[in-house]
Amino acid sequence: MDNELTFRYAQRKDVTLILKFIKELADYEKMLDEVVADEETLEEWIFDKQKAEVIFACLGHKEIGFALFFHNFSTFLGRAGLYLEDLYVSPEYRGHGYGKAILKELARIAVERKCGRLEWWCLDWNKPSIDFYLSLGAEQMSDWTTYRIAGDTLKELAR
Repeated sequence: MDNELTFRYAQRKDVTLILKFIKELADYEKMLDEVVADEETLEEWIFDKQKAEVIFACLGHKEIGFALFFHNFSTFLGRAGLYLEDLYVSPEYRGHGYGKAILKELARIAVERKCGRLEWWCLDWNKPSIDFYLSLGAEQMSDWTTYRIAGDTLKELAR
């Protein structure tokens, strides 16, 4: 097996693999029962509507992890940023720097696109990931609280 990590953008034919990684991540986060995404929905939103992008981290011809991201916008900076929705490395490949390599690749993409920032959320209980992010120089945004409206509440508000 080739030990050099490479990256490639997902293609339409990768929808099954994208969903597999999403489910593995959700299982790790103890949220598998919340995954309602299916291949058809992912294909529509990622490839037809182009609302998100996916890169795979590959060793040789094997995808060992992925990142799903999209552009957001900072009015204060007056430019787009990259928002990282999911970052996942298969368990057997953890501890070898591949997560850091994925973040470095996302940073490279952000700089190449002249984005002002790279942002993501992390579950409060995920101490290994929090420690990892802090070791990279990430700033914890403790003054901000995330709010969400979804499902029936979203539909009700839209009326």
